[in-house]
Order: sequence, then structure tokens, then C-alpha cells
Amino acid sequence: MPAEILSVAEMYRADALAVAGGIPGERLMEAAGFAVAREVRRRFRPCRVAILCGPGNNGGDGFVVARLLRNAGYAVRLALLGDVVNLKGDAALMAARWRGGVEALAPEILNSADVVVDALFGAGLARPLSGVTAEIIAEMGRRAVPVIAVDVPSGVDGDTGAVLGCAPQAVATVTFFRKKPGHLLMPGRALCGEVVVADIGIPDSVLTEVEPPLAENGPELWRDRFPWPALAGHKYGRGHLVVLAGAAMTGAARLAARAARRAGAGLATIAAPAEALAVLRAGDPGTIVAALDDYSALLADPRKNALVLGPGCGVGEPLRQRVLAGLRAGKAMVLDADALTSFADSPRELFKLLSDNVVLTPHDGEFVRLFGAGGGSRLDRARQAAKRAGAVVLLKGPDTVIAHPDGRAVINANAPPWLATAGSGDVLAGIIGGLLAAGMDGFDAAACGAWLHGAAAAAFGPGLIAEDLSEMLPRVLATL
Repeated sequence: MPAEILSVAEMYRADALAVAGGIPGERLMEAAGFAVAREVRRRFRPCRVAILCGPGNNGGDGFVVARLLRNAGYAVRLALLGDVVNLKGDAALMAARWRGGVEALAPEILNSADVVVDALFGAGLARPLSGVTAEIIAEMGRRAVPVIAVDVPSGVDGDTGAVLGCAPQAVATVTFFRKKPGHLLMPGRALCGEVVVADIGIPDSVLTEVEPPLAENGPELWRDRFPWPALAGHKYGRGHLVVLAGAAMTGAARLAARAARRAGAGLATIAAPAEALAVLRAGDPGTIVAALDDYSALLADPRKNALVLGPGCGVGEPLRQRVLAGLRAGKAMVLDADALTSFADSPRELFKLLSDNVVLTPHDGEFVRLFGAGGGSRLDRARQAAKRAGAVVLLKGPDTVIAHPDGRAVINANAPPWLATAGSGDVLAGIIGGLLAAGMDGFDAAACGAWLHGAAAAAFGPGLIAEDLSEMLPRVLATL
């Protein structure tokens, strides 16, 4: 699956470059309609299909689908929003090739339909759906008829995944050439169902001119830079991570340290207050436990090259000072949870010391506390935050976004719902910290860590608790 993600504007440009390079627009539309018809045929035997066409190129794709499905033995009814005489360009040409009837768009088109092809509006929709389109989408939901969407489910913003008024729930969405952000960002991701990316003849060479700065996270983006141990290497060469622990929630540090060792760090030390030392020393025998009183000495040791600060540490001035000290020592760092909230009242104090070898891993609440509500999509907010902070920002969620200060970003979409369990974020922080210690840069470590985290959860499946994630990492790493 291609990794690049194109914005709506970038997809328009890719399409225009293909046409300018000698590929007729009608050929692209025929190929798009063929891909949608193929998906209908793959999922449903010949049956009654209602095809809903809009007034633009998405509607033109729908006319192609109607012709191909009727030729394949499906009973097809086609409804158009507007009048055929108002169609233009390739859409008008495809409408002329359709020899069946064209009905006015109305909820009655759904009567007796076994499947609906939603070719009303594509990813570039600019305003909320209303009127008859909203009525028919509501009726689709009431009838629970299976929907195959063309490009995106109508009403989903292709750039943000937001719903403009309303949108149907699709079982599958067929898009073309590359995915768009709305296929991966919630709630669009959930509404799309399975996303099928069809090759319609646009050459990959157009990407050299489009140069999209966004990709879907996956091993092809960072596999070549994964810090595998060398044959002649040793544990000190694989990095030494320090995880800060609090006095009460000691499990968070233990989860992070174990995950870091599984992910690749040669050594991991938990630095803890005196009252927590006994319980931590009773944990994993391969994890070193040190007194927090020695924090300055830990920072002064050049072999201890990375830190994870925040999980279970407790919000307040002591943690703030330890974060600042770690940054001044030039360590690669993961700042999570309490380490972020501790700077809610003075984010600039934090930002002026950050670099792109520091990864901030907020969930939505922590993000707002540190950066404010902001505007735009999650992708926009993460990018703005990374630029403002001068660090890598990993905005956690079912549609996790990892953004670099230079504008690069990836969307991680492999996280299953089983990750909604206590401690999973501590494991993620540990994985990223382990990769930083082993030598990955901040952006690669965040992207790789998020993917490994999701893949480990998916490999375990239902019943997952945070402790299971580290134990699944060897299996996932073996696939790389």
C-alpha cells in the first residue's frame, strides 16, 4: 500500500499533472468507475443496486459504475442530484454513455435496494450537506443498507475527516491513487469502512512535483534506520535509558522500562524516590533501580543518553526542574503525562529548551493544557504544536498524528481499540524512549514506536492489558 497521503488540493494537482502528461481525463474516470464496480462485484453477487450521483466528477464515476454493473447482470437504478444537461466535461460524457434511466434524487431510490453506491460528493466538499442529500443519507442509516462510497462517504471532509452536516456509514470506500487525510482521521476513518486504494493510471512520477509532506505510518518509512544490534556490538552501544518514577504510581515506570528494553535499549534504569525503591527492586531483575537523589549524577553520565519523564511522576515543581535539567544536559527525551501538565502554566519555559530529539506524547487533554485548543484538524493542530514547540509531537488517539517541526507528519492508523486500557500510554513512552536510546532520531522513534505499539496490540487481540504489549514486541519485531 503506498504510504504517501495527498490533501484534496494535492490530489487535484496530481490528477491535472496526469492529464497534462497525456492521460485523457475520460480514461481516468473510466478506470475509477471500473474500480468501484469491481469492489461491488467482489462483495455482492448480482442484486439490486441504487447509485446516487452528484453533479460533479464523483457523479461521473457513478455513471460508469452503473453501466458496468448493469452489463454484469445487476439491477441498477440511478439517481442524479440536478439535471443531466448541467453536467460538464468527463461527467457529461459518461452520462451520455449510460443507456438506462436517470431519476431525480429522492429517498425513494432506496426502495428495495440491496446495495447503495454513494457517488454524490467527493473529498472536496466545502459546505454541510442539507436538503434532499441529508434526507437520503438519513434514510440510508435508518434502512442499514450496505454502502460503497466513491472517494469518501459524502459529507466527509477529505482533508480533516470531519463530518459536514451528515455522512453515511460505508462498508468500503474506493479512493484513487493515494489516500487522503480524511480516510485516516476520525470520524472519517470510522465512516469509510475498509479503504481500497485503486490504481487508475496516474503515474507515481507526479509525486516528484506534488511532494506531499504527509504519509501513513508504516515500516517502509523507517525500517532502513531501525537500530538493529550489530554482531560486534554490546549493551552499552545500544543505549541506556533512564525512566523517572513517582512515589505512588510505580507501575508506570516499570511498564515503560520493560518496553524500552524490549524495543532495543541496551540498559534501562528507573530513578525513584526513596520510598519507592523497595517495590521497584522487587520487579524485573534486568532493570536497574537507582535513587532519585542521584539524578544529577545520572544526567552527568554520558552513557545514559535518553530519558522518559512523566508517567506516574506527579505534577509539580520538582518534576519541572528535572525536565529542564534533562533538557539542559542535552539528552534525547520522551515527555509524557505529568511532565507535560507540569508546564501548563509556563509552556514557553519548556519550549525554549526543546529540540527535534525530544518527543512530546500528549493525549487530547494534555495537548490542550499545553498548547490550547487551537483550530483545524488534529493534523493541523499537531503540526502547529510541533512548529511552536520545536519538538516532535505525537498526538495520541485512534488516529495518532506524529509531527516534526519542519512540517513533515505521519498518521498512524494501525491502533486497535484494545489499546484503550490503563498503562498503554506508559508502554508507548517506553518503546519510543528505548528507540531513542538505541540511536533513532526523534521523528523516526515516534513513528516507529507508535506503529510497534499498535501492531503489538493487534497481535494480542481482545483481552489486552498494558503488561501484554511488551511481550508481543518480539513477535512484531521479527516481522521487520
